[in-house]
Amino acid sequence: MYERLMVSVSGVRGRVGDGLTPEIITRFAAGFGAWARARGKSRTVVVGRDSRVSGPMFHRATIAALQSVGCNVLDVGLAPTPTIQLAVEKSHAAGGLAITASHNPIEWNALKFIGASGLFLDAEEGSAMRAVVESDFAYATWDELGTVTQDTDAIARHIDRVLALPFIQVDRIRQRAFRIALDCARGAGGAIIPALLERLGCTTTGIHLETDGKFPRPPEPVAANLGELERLVLHSGADVGLATDPDVDRLALVSDEGRAIGEDWTLALAARLALRYRPGPVVANLSTSRIVDDVAAEAGTRVIRAPVGEVNVALRMKAEGAAIGGEGNGGVILSELHLGRDAPLGVALLLQMLVEDGESLSRVLARYPKYSIVKEKLDRPNAPLDTVYSSLRASFPDAVVDTQDGLRLAWKDRWVHVRPSGTEPIVRVIAEAPTDEEARELLARSRVPLDALR
Repeated sequence: MYERLMVSVSGVRGRVGDGLTPEIITRFAAGFGAWARARGKSRTVVVGRDSRVSGPMFHRATIAALQSVGCNVLDVGLAPTPTIQLAVEKSHAAGGLAITASHNPIEWNALKFIGASGLFLDAEEGSAMRAVVESDFAYATWDELGTVTQDTDAIARHIDRVLALPFIQVDRIRQRAFRIALDCARGAGGAIIPALLERLGCTTTGIHLETDGKFPRPPEPVAANLGELERLVLHSGADVGLATDPDVDRLALVSDEGRAIGEDWTLALAARLALRYRPGPVVANLSTSRIVDDVAAEAGTRVIRAPVGEVNVALRMKAEGAAIGGEGNGGVILSELHLGRDAPLGVALLLQMLVEDGESLSRVLARYPKYSIVKEKLDRPNAPLDTVYSSLRASFPDAVVDTQDGLRLAWKDRWVHVRPSGTEPIVRVIAEAPTDEEARELLARSRVPLDALR
């Protein structure tokens, strides 16, 4: 039944009409609702979606499914994923469902499961919820069907929460009158980022701010996809370029020199600001650049590594009392706001840092070591990856080994991470070194055992 789907503890995603259908969405949404209701006192489940073309169809199916098991739906409509998470927290809901495939191409969509805490489900919760989905759970009778309430203020509340953070000095940012170039890739970012920038007194030149889901380019905000934004920064004389993914939990930057600097810098720069105000370590996933370690060391603290996945980073942040955390894909998490990746938060932290430094983004970047990070996606082989990991450990006997999530091999100034993706049927190989040539050589050596399985 699920052969063409990517099913994980925190969500189910697939290509629309090729595995992912309204029937599948309905089954998972109803099962989630039955599970969430049984866990607590609340009958409320928050529902929201990104801008994908298939979103309205799956949105209606999700709401009906939840009503059918007696859940009261709080519908935030088209909204960023972090907005949906915040709405779960504020309403003390039993959970939430975000209809979004995040950075995946236009033909994909997904249902992402949010627990009562506002976090995505962890492994234990996901396993328990899946058991309900696959069981013969009960549907509500006519007199127990759930209701639907519209929540039209969720995005405004999200912006208010970001601007209320104690070290975001709105008046100082407004006085600086930043010029911003913005690319939302026709995702849900158009529903929140322009409004946030207006509150911060910025002059914004935007492209692809429509929220119709007709992505004009591959929607993942990696440097290779941001050429149009780079040109816009130079043409408009912007202080910085901002790019978000379709569900607005990732933020990528283009410097004032018109260069996409890579998503890893988003967390590093956010940490640079937050560590001035909050003690504690930084938590980052295993695929995040060493530049975060350099920023943490400058502040007299350290980086703790966690497996890839927002919930893994969030839970480690909570356990370690982290000052800030996130992922090298442009995701920033600040527990004072909520334990979820949040692009609007990243925007505010970046502008506050630039105000305090009184320098251009390119001059701030020039202070730090240069690294080159290269990433490759390979089709996942049918064979287990254990033989790949064993071969790599034998090939690099001097490396520091981390097996929390696939295999990460690290040295003083470089690392490589090999892991199966949880969102696509691929294996990701990521390498970083001081130069592009060294990073590509490390990546090439690391893919040899993978190629041998084909």
